[in-house]
Amino acid sequence: MPGKKKFRLIDAVLATVCLILVVEAAAPSAAIGHSQYFWWILLLGAFFLPYGLVSAELGTTYRDEGGLFDWVKRAFGRKWGGRVAWYYWINYAFWVASLAVLFTAIIDQAFGTEIPVVLAVLIQLAFIWIISILSLFSVSENKTLINIGTVFKVLLMGALGVLGVYWAVTRGVANPVEGATDLLPGLLGISFIPIILFNFMGFEVVATFSGEMEKPKKQIPKALMLGGICIAAFYLFASFGIGAAIPIDTLTDAETSISYGFLESFIFFFEGMNWPVQILIGIIAIIFLYTLVVNLLSWALGINYVASYAADNNAMPGIFGKRWKKNGAPLGSAIMNGVVASVLVIAAPFIPNQDIFWGFFALQIITLLMSYILMFPAFKKLRRTDPDAERPYKAPGGPFMINLMTYVPVVLLILAAVFCMVYPDYEGGWDFDIMLVIGTACAIVAGEVVTHVMNKKALRIENKKD
Repeated sequence: MPGKKKFRLIDAVLATVCLILVVEAAAPSAAIGHSQYFWWILLLGAFFLPYGLVSAELGTTYRDEGGLFDWVKRAFGRKWGGRVAWYYWINYAFWVASLAVLFTAIIDQAFGTEIPVVLAVLIQLAFIWIISILSLFSVSENKTLINIGTVFKVLLMGALGVLGVYWAVTRGVANPVEGATDLLPGLLGISFIPIILFNFMGFEVVATFSGEMEKPKKQIPKALMLGGICIAAFYLFASFGIGAAIPIDTLTDAETSISYGFLESFIFFFEGMNWPVQILIGIIAIIFLYTLVVNLLSWALGINYVASYAADNNAMPGIFGKRWKKNGAPLGSAIMNGVVASVLVIAAPFIPNQDIFWGFFALQIITLLMSYILMFPAFKKLRRTDPDAERPYKAPGGPFMINLMTYVPVVLLILAAVFCMVYPDYEGGWDFDIMLVIGTACAIVAGEVVTHVMNKKALRIENKKD
C-alpha cells in the first residue's frame, strides 16, 4: 500500500478489534443458552488460538498485499489461490448487501418508521456506495473512522454486559443454571457454530496493513494477541449480559428476528427499567449503524487489496486490478463490490423468502468459511517447502502441535459451512435451506468459471514469454 507509514501499534490493535468484533452477533450467540460457554471455550482453543498464531506467522513472513491469496498461491499454486481469492471477495459483496438491508431495518425498528420499498432500496444503495468510496482511501487515512468505530463497539458490547449484570443482581437471572446438563453442548449449539467462527474472522486482514506499519514484524503479532484477548472478553461479556436478562425462549422465538436481536436486547433492558426508551434506542441505533459502516470499511481495506493482488497475478479478472491513480487504491475491486451488492439489494424485494438479511448473511458466512479452508494446510506446507524464509514470528510447537493447528481448524471450517446450510429458525424452513444450497452452488460454479478462464489466460501469457 502506498503512503507514509502512520499505522501505529495502538491503531493495529483497534483495527483488529474493529475487524473481528461484530456487534450484531452477540444476540445469536446468547441464543445458544448456557452451553454457549462450552462452545466459546472449545472454539477459542481449537480455532481462535491457532488461527491467530498462523495468521501472525504468515503475515510477518510474507508481507505483501496478497494476504490469504498469496499464502495459498505460494503453497498450492495460482489456481487454488484464485479460488480462495474469489470466495474471499464474493463473501464481502454478500455481506455488504446483507448489512445494507439491515441498515434500513434498524432505522425502521429504532424510530418506528416503515420506509417504503423504493426509498429503502435507495438508502441501501447509498450505504453501499459510501462504503465503496471510503474504501478507496488508505487504512492510515481511514484510521480515525475505524478507531471511533472500535470505541463504539466496545461501549455497546460493554453496555450489554453491564446491563445484564445489573439485571441479574436486581431482578434475578432470567436463565438460571438448573443442573450440570445445562452447560453441556446440545444440537442447538451445533447449529450456531458458524456464527461463533464468523465472530473470530479477520486476523489475516491485519497482515495486509503491514505496508503502512512502522514495525510490522513486531506490531502484527502484538496486535493480534492483544486484540484477540479484548475480542474474546467482550464477546463473552455481551453474550452473558443478554443471556442473564432475556429468557432463552424469547431469543429463540420464531416470531423474533434474530438478525435484529442486538437492538431488541437494548429495548428489553430499557423498557424493563422504565427509562426514556425511544431516546436511548435512537442513540444506540445511530451508534450501531455507524459500527456497520466501519466494520465493512475495515474489511474492504484488506479484501480489496487481496482481490487486486490476485488480478495482478492473473488469478482474478483484470477489472479487479484497476487502481485509482490518486493513491494506487484498488478502484476496480471497490467498484465491483458496489455493483454486485447493488444488484442483490435491488433484487431482494422480489425474492420469495423475505428474511433477506439472513439469506445474504448466511451466504456470506458460507463463502467466507470456504475461503479459509486452505489457509491452514498452506501454513504447514510452506513450513516444509520454504524453510529458509525469514520468520520474524514463528508459531510455537513441534510436529504434533503443527498438525493440530492445521487439521482441527480445517475440520471445524468444513463442518461449520455445512451447518450453515441449516437455518436455525426452529420451524423447519426447508425452502430457505434450498435457497442457500442453490446460492452456494452458484457461487462455487461462478468461481470455477472465473478460475478456469483466468488460469488459461495466465498460461497463454507465460507461454508467450517462453
